[in-house]
Amino acid sequence: MGGINGWWFHFLENYIYSVPEPPPRRRTKPMEVLCVGLPRTGTESLQTALLQLGYDHTHHGWDIVFEQPNRAAQWVKLSRKKWFGPLDGNVEITTADFDALLGHCAAVTDAAGSVFAAELIAAYPDAKVILNYRKDIDAWHKSATNTLARANSHWIYFFMSWLCTEGFWAWHVYVRVMWPAVFRALDGNIETGAARNGKWVYREHCNMIRGLVPKDRLLEWCVDDGWKPLCEFLGKPEPTTAFPHVNTAAGFIGREQQLAKRSMMSVLRNVAILVTTTIAVLAIYSKYI
Repeated sequence: MGGINGWWFHFLENYIYSVPEPPPRRRTKPMEVLCVGLPRTGTESLQTALLQLGYDHTHHGWDIVFEQPNRAAQWVKLSRKKWFGPLDGNVEITTADFDALLGHCAAVTDAAGSVFAAELIAAYPDAKVILNYRKDIDAWHKSATNTLARANSHWIYFFMSWLCTEGFWAWHVYVRVMWPAVFRALDGNIETGAARNGKWVYREHCNMIRGLVPKDRLLEWCVDDGWKPLCEFLGKPEPTTAFPHVNTAAGFIGREQQLAKRSMMSVLRNVAILVTTTIAVLAIYSKYI
């Protein structure tokens, strides 16, 4: 079937699970902050902090699967543009491409910020760049494999992805497209890909960012650093409230369950249609054959 860029997945995307394409967004505010660290490096805590500092909206990976109208299909197309570009090697993801998806955002973090880090840095040269990281790479690796990668072995979510359009795109954009590419999972299995390659991918990613961004435009930051270096870098007054700590492993699983519950009615409806149709076909077959 040619892998993720083969005819089978193009057929599923364009015919079986096709969705109306929302109109492209227009840039309504400057893109000011690019948070380009890999997921599980305090991305949702950082999003919450940036929103508190006035960067509204700050895009997070959960937006890709929860926002309405949903644009997961457009993120898949953009991912294909990055990883399956022309054979002359001249892949160009433009500012207009990003504005169509992020035009309402003043900042971006998590999935989009890390997957398209180099392209975002080139597209928004005036934006400040934050490399959010974790001091303990072993702790990061454990967190990534226990959350991002575990989706690969979730058979309930897998079956749901075939039984409703929303479930298909939520699974497809991450489990089949973004995370296998990020973790260099050549067999498409993010569970083993993240386990085997996660640590060197993490180091390579951080070094890439350091090589792309001048020091005066870059802040290397972790959640333990809190408000002070973040606010100094952004030129914002430091809040008097404690720095937010959100999206623990339990919180991540809760978000997955929230997404599953939202898709459940569509799944049950489609299962009922499938069962009813099967019974009708068998009844006709038994009567006339």
